[in-house]
Amino acid sequence: MPHARLKITLPDRTWIGDVSSEFPEATFRVLAAIPGEDVGFALVELTAPDLVPVLESMVDHEALSSVEPLHHESSRVVTQIETTAPLLLFSARASGVPIEPPVVIEDSVATVELLLPHEKLSELGEQLDRFGLAYTLESVRDGADRDRLLSDRQRELLAAAIEHGYYDVPRNCSLTELAEEFGIAKSTCSEMLHRIESAIIEQFYEHESGLESASPPPMDPA
Repeated sequence: MPHARLKITLPDRTWIGDVSSEFPEATFRVLAAIPGEDVGFALVELTAPDLVPVLESMVDHEALSSVEPLHHESSRVVTQIETTAPLLLFSARASGVPIEPPVVIEDSVATVELLLPHEKLSELGEQLDRFGLAYTLESVRDGADRDRLLSDRQRELLAAAIEHGYYDVPRNCSLTELAEEFGIAKSTCSEMLHRIESAIIEQFYEHESGLESASPPPMDPA
């Protein structure tokens, strides 16, 4: 099944498009999102040199009906938001394409990675056009491609985990230390590592099972 990476330019008058273009140094990561009938709900991680003006801009935006900080650090905050214009979520729902978090948004451009059939990719493109979302298809790789197994962000985290000794025995780096080094929340780090490990284990199992099923039966002794 093909793996696709899209860069989606978010239009003006969407909260994430407006706020991220106003603060291009900020990074938004949508950790979870649920589209309702007329609204969307999301868990968003925001990192920025100065969080206060970014949060104020979010609270003041007419498309955000609720902004509730859940966890706050000096340059990072996790917020729960409700929006009346979740265009990306509506596009995904209309095309039947689930978008796997995290979705990273910087300077009004969202990077989205999807695993989906070719026909679904076409449907998603039609829905993005319908909602006025300009996009660029950066790459499409087939399922056998090793690079498709993990996203760039996941490979970076895996490399950091190995480099800092997270998988050493005994362990030389804690989950908290790895999350701080990578600049993400501990819960986000744990979820990403779980996804990475699951993907690697599943591919290993499928590969081993395929080899086993392809092996010829033992020969009877002469």
